Amino acid sequence: MPNIQTVTIVPNLPERLAPLMEIARNCWWTWTPEALYLFQDMDRDVWERTRHNPVALLGTIEQPRLEQLERDEIFLARMEGVKSELDRYLKAQTWYKKVKQDEDGGSIAYFSAEFGIHESLPLYSGGLGILAGDHMKSASDLGLPLFGVGLLYKHGYFKQYLNPDGWQLETYPSNDFYNMPLTPLKDESGESMMVQVQLADRVVHLKVWSLVVGRIKIYMLDTDVPLNSRMDRQITSYLYGGNLETRLQQEIVLGMGGIKVLKALNQMPTVCHMNEGHSAFMAIERLLQLVRNEGLGYDEALEAVRATSVFTTHTPVPAGIDRFPPDLMRRYFTNIANELGIGIERFLDLGRIYPGNTSEDFCMAVLAIKMASQTNGVSKLHGEVSRKMWADIWPQIPKHEVPITHITNGIHTLGWLSSEMSRLYQRYLGSRWIDEPANHAIWKRVEHIPAFELWRSRERLRERLISFARARLKEQLESKGAPKYQLKVADEVLDPEALTIGFARRFATYKRATLLFKDVERLKKILTNEERPVQIIFSGKAHPQDKYGKELIHKVVQMANTPEFRMHVVFIENYDIEVARYLVQGVDVWLNTPRRPMEASGTSGMKVPANGGLNLSILDGWWVEGYSGENGWAIGAGEEYEDHEYQDEVESRLLYELLENTVVPLFYTRSTHNIPHGWVEMMKKSILSLCPYFNTNRMVEEYSKRFYLPNISRWHLLAKDGWKEAKEVSRWKKHVMEVWHKVKINDVQIPLNGSPKVGDRLPIKAVVDLGELSPEEIRVDAYIGRLDDKGELPEGHPLPLLPTGERQEGGYVFQGTLLCLSSGLIGFTIRCYPFRKELGHKFELGLLTWWESK
Repeated sequence: MPNIQTVTIVPNLPERLAPLMEIARNCWWTWTPEALYLFQDMDRDVWERTRHNPVALLGTIEQPRLEQLERDEIFLARMEGVKSELDRYLKAQTWYKKVKQDEDGGSIAYFSAEFGIHESLPLYSGGLGILAGDHMKSASDLGLPLFGVGLLYKHGYFKQYLNPDGWQLETYPSNDFYNMPLTPLKDESGESMMVQVQLADRVVHLKVWSLVVGRIKIYMLDTDVPLNSRMDRQITSYLYGGNLETRLQQEIVLGMGGIKVLKALNQMPTVCHMNEGHSAFMAIERLLQLVRNEGLGYDEALEAVRATSVFTTHTPVPAGIDRFPPDLMRRYFTNIANELGIGIERFLDLGRIYPGNTSEDFCMAVLAIKMASQTNGVSKLHGEVSRKMWADIWPQIPKHEVPITHITNGIHTLGWLSSEMSRLYQRYLGSRWIDEPANHAIWKRVEHIPAFELWRSRERLRERLISFARARLKEQLESKGAPKYQLKVADEVLDPEALTIGFARRFATYKRATLLFKDVERLKKILTNEERPVQIIFSGKAHPQDKYGKELIHKVVQMANTPEFRMHVVFIENYDIEVARYLVQGVDVWLNTPRRPMEASGTSGMKVPANGGLNLSILDGWWVEGYSGENGWAIGAGEEYEDHEYQDEVESRLLYELLENTVVPLFYTRSTHNIPHGWVEMMKKSILSLCPYFNTNRMVEEYSKRFYLPNISRWHLLAKDGWKEAKEVSRWKKHVMEVWHKVKINDVQIPLNGSPKVGDRLPIKAVVDLGELSPEEIRVDAYIGRLDDKGELPEGHPLPLLPTGERQEGGYVFQGTLLCLSSGLIGFTIRCYPFRKELGHKFELGLLTWWESK
């Protein structure tokens, strides 16, 4: 084979057009319409051909056109305007600077296996990546000192196409990193920056790329370098590809390699956020860094790492969590466990629900939970599901008090908003909504938008979606060699004036894409009513190994190809950010039919309200919190069924009834000016109630206030004076674990003279033997609630009892007052647990002693 050398060719831009490259290399353009229009107007054909990638556009566009643009004063003025707006954005005062004014504020590293920034960067598969991308955009808007850390996949996720029979097939086109808004980092000698990570018996080299998203950077790790073996070059080849060992290797590269990269860049974070369990090994590398460089023991290092790590779980079912066999883990982590001084079995217990169970696989979510001071689900309902799912990690803790909270997801509003609606909001809301998308008072001005203007905008967006769908359908047919008469039909499918429903997401069985086809005859009557027609646009991918998901797609496509549905049902191939953008902007109704409670959050429906669309959904995920009864529709009342067949039957009928009796009539009940005033009123209520809350600016602010800022302070406290506090907390925990068995609740006194009445106050006194602990090191609660059929307290609530300073025979006295709020049989008991203000949550040690009868 000949010796091949490489050279990177860069676009040859005339000097006056140089600002274009600076704009193109900052993904701020992805949510800035003026920047998008600027690139699009340079050459629309090339813009489409390069998948809306400005870097590829600038490298592909012909030189005569560049010279023409160099002489175009109007274009140059637009370019300067966009560049000035970017400069203003980068220098503007931010929310974070206002709330955190001290200079040494620390930094946050956000780890994710995928980032969905834009369709020109196919480094994502679905909701997890889209959420991560929107998190980055809002972190930029808010000015957080945050870095993203991810993997740079040579082939990314697959590109979907359907064979003539409607079966999903996959291709894996290569990503050309040098023609994307990515920059390879250089070391001091000007060579490509490389970081090494140990994988079992060998070293793997990681090349580091930077992706700029507004004010922040995402560092992407790439193993496809000549220094690595052919096998190791494949580690970052496919997103969620390869076998179980490849997945383990990817997660070591992401977590441990990510920390090594930040250290090499002198940007070691004070707080680390794990977006799903894929990146949990970052905590292991943080431990190693503290043991090696700060001279801390394992337990002391663990205090610092755990106190400053955050874990967000997105998965409501155990089957969706990465687990690795113990023997595989031993091969990769025995040396690391020995260096930490804990041995491999104790190391493996970090990823086990039941420590000491040597047959249990190593679970990444369990590792993440045990390494984080805060764990959260992504909706209120998902928080409840997660507490039940992981309750066995804390066997003594009541399930509803398991220390897993929730922060409901959101979307980056600007990134998903149509220019049509953006202009409307500018006119009636002013410009402040762009910088303050979570400001309820600003969104209240939506009430002043005239109904006819809001409706005309909705109609234009639907027309644009129909045009896009027809063009895509025609492309799909041409690629399959369809005859001309079929191509002609593609130009006529769908009606720009008909009620348009969208259903687009990952085709997993629990999302029930075919629920709508449960009664084909009934659906046919709904869709093909000549006076009130309805149409549905489907899109979505099934995982390559998900046979049942592929069967769902096949069924939808088969139905769409029947004569009755051909003009009313369309499936758009290769669901990506571009397709999603057209759909969420153009549909009248967004349909979501998950099997409750399996939808952790589901952000796709959040993207619809700002564009004037309405949600029709099962009460699952975010819609449980969003639905008010006036801002969309709920299928059912939040019931959960054990019999899935019965559930599908019931909920499909409810769906048909909603469409027949409520949704369709409301859409087609028009005024003399052909405006559906009832529908427009519901649109306004949807915008007003959902947009200010379900956005990532609110979400990231919540992460900052509840997690990031307290954890930054905790890091500084622990690190002060040579990690004095971390060492002290570690010693204290070890001492508590050794002596806690001596803690006993010896006596409980509550005067019950007759039956207390509602409104009465009952004094409660408990005598607690603290063993070797002091009253300041313990918290005592009266635990009160209604009894269940078994005489137990499944959903009690704690009432703190305070130390009196008094000692009696049997221990210290703690007391409080019980307020009788309601009548009926009430149960109560007493419990206590260790306390120290530095703990991330009150049950961090997992110790809880209950009052037991002697």
